[in-house]
Amino acid sequence: MIVCGVDEAGRGPWAGPVVAAAVILPPEGAPKGVADSKTLTPARRAALETAIKASCVWALGEASALEIDQLNIRQATHLAMRRAIAGLALSPHLALVDGADAPKADCQVRALIGGDALEPAISAASILAKEHRDRLMRGLCEAYPGYGLSAHKGYGVPAHAAALALLGPCPIHRMSFKPVREAAEAAARRNGG
Repeated sequence: MIVCGVDEAGRGPWAGPVVAAAVILPPEGAPKGVADSKTLTPARRAALETAIKASCVWALGEASALEIDQLNIRQATHLAMRRAIAGLALSPHLALVDGADAPKADCQVRALIGGDALEPAISAASILAKEHRDRLMRGLCEAYPGYGLSAHKGYGVPAHAAALALLGPCPIHRMSFKPVREAAEAAARRNGG
Protein backbone atom coordinates (compact mmCIF):
# COMPACT_ATOMS: atom_id res chain seq x y z
CA MET A 1 0.00 0.00 0.00
CA ILE A 2 1.34 3.44 -0.96
CA VAL A 3 0.94 5.90 1.91
CA CYS A 4 1.70 9.61 1.83
CA GLY A 5 1.98 12.07 4.66
CA VAL A 6 0.41 15.50 4.26
CA ASP A 7 0.87 18.70 6.23
CA GLU A 8 0.44 22.42 5.68
CA ALA A 9 2.20 25.65 6.56
CA GLY A 10 0.67 29.08 6.71
CA ARG A 11 -2.87 28.51 7.86
CA GLY A 12 -2.83 31.32 10.43
CA PRO A 13 -0.92 34.24 8.84
CA TRP A 14 -2.54 37.42 7.61
CA ALA A 15 -0.65 37.36 4.31
CA GLY A 16 0.57 34.95 1.66
CA PRO A 17 -0.58 31.53 0.52
CA VAL A 18 -1.26 28.41 2.52
CA VAL A 19 1.16 25.68 1.36
CA ALA A 20 0.73 21.92 1.66
CA ALA A 21 3.21 19.13 1.00
CA ALA A 22 2.63 15.42 0.38
CA VAL A 23 5.47 12.95 0.88
CA ILE A 24 5.81 9.23 0.17
CA LEU A 25 8.76 7.76 2.02
CA PRO A 26 11.12 5.26 0.39
CA PRO A 27 11.13 1.64 1.66
CA GLU A 28 14.06 2.42 3.97
CA GLY A 29 12.03 5.16 5.68
CA ALA A 30 12.52 8.84 6.35
CA PRO A 31 15.93 10.51 6.28
CA LYS A 32 17.63 10.47 9.67
CA GLY A 33 16.54 13.33 11.90
CA VAL A 34 13.14 13.98 10.31
CA ALA A 35 10.80 15.46 12.94
CA ASP A 36 8.01 18.00 13.23
CA SER A 37 9.28 21.14 11.46
CA LYS A 38 8.38 23.30 14.47
CA THR A 39 10.97 21.45 16.60
CA LEU A 40 13.88 21.94 14.18
CA THR A 41 16.30 24.80 13.71
CA PRO A 42 16.18 26.59 10.35
CA ALA A 43 19.56 25.10 9.39
CA ARG A 44 18.43 21.57 10.26
CA ARG A 45 15.14 22.04 8.37
CA ALA A 46 17.03 23.21 5.28
CA ALA A 47 19.36 20.20 5.38
CA LEU A 48 16.45 17.82 5.86
CA GLU A 49 14.51 19.46 3.02
CA THR A 50 17.39 18.57 0.68
CA ALA A 51 17.52 14.98 1.98
CA ILE A 52 13.74 14.53 1.70
CA LYS A 53 13.64 15.86 -1.85
CA ALA A 54 16.52 13.55 -2.83
CA SER A 55 15.07 10.35 -1.35
CA CYS A 56 11.28 10.65 -1.28
CA VAL A 57 8.41 11.13 -3.71
CA TRP A 58 7.00 14.55 -2.93
CA ALA A 59 4.77 17.33 -4.23
CA LEU A 60 3.64 20.75 -3.10
CA GLY A 61 0.28 22.48 -3.39
CA GLU A 62 -0.71 26.06 -2.68
CA ALA A 63 -3.83 28.13 -2.27
CA SER A 64 -3.38 31.87 -2.75
CA ALA A 65 -4.57 34.67 -0.49
CA LEU A 66 -7.34 35.33 -3.03
CA GLU A 67 -8.45 31.68 -2.90
CA ILE A 68 -8.38 31.85 0.91
CA ASP A 69 -10.64 34.91 0.76
CA GLN A 70 -12.98 33.27 -1.74
CA LEU A 71 -13.23 29.86 -0.06
CA ASN A 72 -12.27 30.41 3.63
CA ILE A 73 -9.05 29.19 5.22
CA ARG A 74 -10.31 25.67 5.94
CA GLN A 75 -11.45 25.00 2.38
CA ALA A 76 -8.33 26.67 0.93
CA THR A 77 -6.13 24.47 3.13
CA HIS A 78 -8.00 21.41 1.86
CA LEU A 79 -7.51 22.65 -1.71
CA ALA A 80 -3.75 23.02 -1.19
CA MET A 81 -3.63 19.51 0.30
CA ARG A 82 -5.59 18.02 -2.62
CA ARG A 83 -3.22 19.78 -5.04
CA ALA A 84 -0.21 18.32 -3.24
CA ILE A 85 -1.64 14.78 -3.22
CA ALA A 86 -2.64 15.05 -6.89
CA GLY A 87 0.86 16.28 -7.78
CA LEU A 88 2.61 13.13 -6.55
CA ALA A 89 4.28 11.01 -9.24
CA LEU A 90 2.80 7.91 -7.54
CA SER A 91 -0.89 7.71 -6.66
CA PRO A 92 -1.23 6.95 -2.95
CA HIS A 93 -3.80 4.55 -1.57
CA LEU A 94 -3.89 6.40 1.75
CA ALA A 95 -3.07 9.96 2.79
CA LEU A 96 -2.29 10.59 6.45
CA VAL A 97 -3.04 14.23 7.22
CA ASP A 98 -1.83 16.10 10.28
CA GLY A 99 -4.64 17.37 12.49
CA ALA A 100 -8.29 16.60 13.08
CA ASP A 101 -9.61 17.86 9.75
CA ALA A 102 -8.73 16.09 6.51
CA PRO A 103 -9.81 16.94 2.96
CA LYS A 104 -11.58 14.63 0.56
CA ALA A 105 -9.13 13.34 -2.05
CA ASP A 106 -8.80 10.71 -4.78
CA CYS A 107 -7.57 8.21 -2.19
CA GLN A 108 -8.51 7.20 1.32
CA VAL A 109 -7.67 9.98 3.79
CA ARG A 110 -7.16 9.75 7.53
CA ALA A 111 -6.64 12.64 9.94
CA LEU A 112 -4.03 12.08 12.63
CA ILE A 113 -3.96 14.55 15.54
CA GLY A 114 -0.33 15.34 16.35
CA GLY A 115 0.67 13.46 13.21
CA ASP A 116 3.59 15.78 12.48
CA ALA A 117 5.25 14.37 15.61
CA LEU A 118 4.01 10.77 15.24
CA GLU A 119 4.22 9.85 11.56
CA PRO A 120 7.56 10.35 9.73
CA ALA A 121 5.88 10.94 6.34
CA ILE A 122 3.83 13.78 7.88
CA SER A 123 6.96 15.15 9.59
CA ALA A 124 8.71 15.18 6.20
CA ALA A 125 5.71 16.96 4.66
CA SER A 126 5.75 19.55 7.44
CA ILE A 127 9.40 20.33 6.67
CA LEU A 128 8.82 20.72 2.92
CA ALA A 129 5.71 22.88 3.40
CA LYS A 130 7.40 25.19 5.91
CA GLU A 131 10.64 25.59 3.94
CA HIS A 132 8.76 26.28 0.70
CA ARG A 133 6.43 28.81 2.30
CA ASP A 134 9.26 30.59 4.11
CA ARG A 135 11.09 30.99 0.76
CA LEU A 136 7.92 32.32 -0.86
CA MET A 137 7.48 34.87 1.92
CA ARG A 138 11.08 36.06 1.58
CA GLY A 139 10.41 36.66 -2.12
CA LEU A 140 7.14 38.43 -1.35
CA CYS A 141 9.01 40.63 1.12
CA GLU A 142 11.08 41.94 -1.79
CA ALA A 143 7.97 42.45 -3.92
CA TYR A 144 6.05 44.17 -1.10
CA PRO A 145 8.62 45.98 1.08
CA GLY A 146 7.72 47.62 4.35
CA TYR A 147 5.73 44.79 5.91
CA GLY A 148 8.66 42.72 7.21
CA LEU A 149 7.33 39.54 5.60
CA SER A 150 10.72 37.81 5.57
CA ALA A 151 10.94 38.16 9.35
CA HIS A 152 7.42 37.15 10.45
CA LYS A 153 6.26 35.26 7.33
CA GLY A 154 2.93 37.09 7.35
CA TYR A 155 1.88 36.12 10.88
CA GLY A 156 -0.03 38.56 13.05
CA VAL A 157 2.83 39.92 15.13
CA PRO A 158 2.94 43.52 16.43
CA ALA A 159 5.40 44.62 13.70
CA HIS A 160 3.03 43.33 11.02
CA ALA A 161 0.05 45.05 12.66
CA ALA A 162 2.03 48.32 12.76
CA ALA A 163 2.97 48.00 9.07
CA LEU A 164 -0.66 47.30 8.16
CA ALA A 165 -1.78 50.37 10.10
CA LEU A 166 0.80 52.51 8.29
CA LEU A 167 0.65 51.07 4.76
CA GLY A 168 -2.73 49.34 4.56
CA PRO A 169 -2.99 45.86 3.01
CA CYS A 170 -1.23 44.81 -0.19
CA PRO A 171 -2.45 42.26 -2.79
CA ILE A 172 -1.13 39.24 -0.87
CA HIS A 173 -3.00 40.08 2.33
CA ARG A 174 -5.97 37.93 3.30
CA MET A 175 -8.83 40.42 3.30
CA SER A 176 -11.17 37.91 4.96
CA PHE A 177 -9.01 37.97 8.10
CA LYS A 178 -10.39 40.54 10.55
CA PRO A 179 -7.16 42.49 11.33
CA VAL A 180 -6.47 42.91 7.60
CA ARG A 181 -10.05 43.92 6.83
CA GLU A 182 -9.98 46.45 9.69
CA ALA A 183 -6.66 47.89 8.43
CA ALA A 184 -8.14 48.23 4.92
CA GLU A 185 -11.22 50.01 6.34
CA ALA A 186 -9.01 52.38 8.38
CA ALA A 187 -6.88 53.15 5.30
CA ALA A 188 -10.03 53.86 3.26
CA ARG A 189 -11.28 56.26 5.95
CA ARG A 190 -7.92 58.05 6.02
CA ASN A 191 -8.01 58.41 2.25
CA GLY A 192 -11.58 59.71 2.27
CA GLY A 193 -13.05 56.47 0.90
